[in-house]
Amino acid sequence: MPLPDFWRNSGFHLLERDPAGRLRVTDDFLRAYYLRPEVHPVEESDQAERELHASLMAEPRRRVTQSELNAMQDADARDNYRLVLKFRDRLLEAGTVEGCYMGLFKGAIHTPPLFIEQMVHVILRNILDGCDEPLQLRAAELLFREQKATIQDGHALLADLETVEMHAAGNRYGSIGRLIVEAQGALASVELDVLDQANAAIYWERESRHDTVISLTYGRPGLAALSRVLEIWVQHFRGIAVRVHPIRRIEEARWAWHIGLDAESTAILNELWSGAEVEPGRMQRILALFALQFDDPAAMRGDIAGRSVYLALSADEEGVVRMKPQNLLTNLPVNEA
Repeated sequence: MPLPDFWRNSGFHLLERDPAGRLRVTDDFLRAYYLRPEVHPVEESDQAERELHASLMAEPRRRVTQSELNAMQDADARDNYRLVLKFRDRLLEAGTVEGCYMGLFKGAIHTPPLFIEQMVHVILRNILDGCDEPLQLRAAELLFREQKATIQDGHALLADLETVEMHAAGNRYGSIGRLIVEAQGALASVELDVLDQANAAIYWERESRHDTVISLTYGRPGLAALSRVLEIWVQHFRGIAVRVHPIRRIEEARWAWHIGLDAESTAILNELWSGAEVEPGRMQRILALFALQFDDPAAMRGDIAGRSVYLALSADEEGVVRMKPQNLLTNLPVNEA
């Protein structure tokens, strides 16, 4: 039986794989950006804007002159086109979505976060193609969608932030905290379920609704699923086999290397490593700890070869998890030789 399709809104079907398995930029993929509401003509659009849009739909890679942009009367439209076209040029220069993504982090980042998240979305859709584990797919959403975290009785529960805010704004389910805490029990009535091995199949029907909760509690399958996603992420970009496993605490007093998977984790781990005292309230923001090990120690930096790399994922002071998956790629202690 063929596996169900998933993440149909990622744009994956508009791209092609190159021989290395990376996503080659196509004209149809570029057209999808021209159809975004920020640049698609509206009733008030002037003739210059309509003509530019039509020409780009016909020739998605064509060069756009400054005079063409200046001819549009709407300043917001001009700015939106500049952003989209600058991003398009980066995609074309890189040739693949993966190449564009990695190139972003070699200097100052001027690409809108939305575009970065979309790249992560479609890259993960590519590398998880054929995945038959719904928990891995839900865990992978952490890499490109912000999450709202709640700790209740030692359980770390993550719900999609946009979904939670939408529900809260509609006053349908009461307070955000209660919404997520109650997810430990029966939530069929509010259409928000904690995804676990027993009910994982419901993900296939709801994969684009972002209305399931995942537990990152130590020992739960959601945390193991996230570990597998991190391994695949590193393998795809760096060509290096690593093993990631959840841990309760870092036992080494002077560990060799750490990587924060978000800004809060980076700050906390840096302070702990330097010997500073971290206020207990901040320590409680750490939702998950992992130990990463290279299958081949020779692929690791020589001075720390064979040592564990510790990873952390945390919520910020508002309880929001904003994962930065690029940290795992750019900060990995790889033997570049």
